Amino acid sequence: MIDEVKLLGLAKEAAARAYAPYSEFRVGAAIQTADGGIYTGVNIENASFGLTLCAERAALAAAITDGQREFASIAVAALDRRPVWPCGACLQALSEFGSDIMIITEDKSEQPISRDLKELLPESFDLKKE
Repeated sequence: MIDEVKLLGLAKEAAARAYAPYSEFRVGAAIQTADGGIYTGVNIENASFGLTLCAERAALAAAITDGQREFASIAVAALDRRPVWPCGACLQALSEFGSDIMIITEDKSEQPISRDLKELLPESFDLKKE
């Protein structure tokens, strides 16, 4: 079901719409639901840097707003840097919905590379764990 190239393309398209006037580091994300739906998000910077929203959490928020709760994968792309992986906060936010989500980005030659969320964040904070 996961078409890495398609998801990366959507993430790149989204990145072009990012709001990054301070860093000029524009990032886009495309998250795929378990049933195949796709939602995108962009990073949104703020003069108060702590209020900046990452593209991954923006895409996650769009999907959740639409009632989605199960996710298969998320692609992350920046316009001028490769590879770009989600930050720890984004990994933790994604882990709320499962540790088997595939994280996709691309290498310097624009080829897809992927890792399981549990590989990037092996010991996530989880209140459901005993």
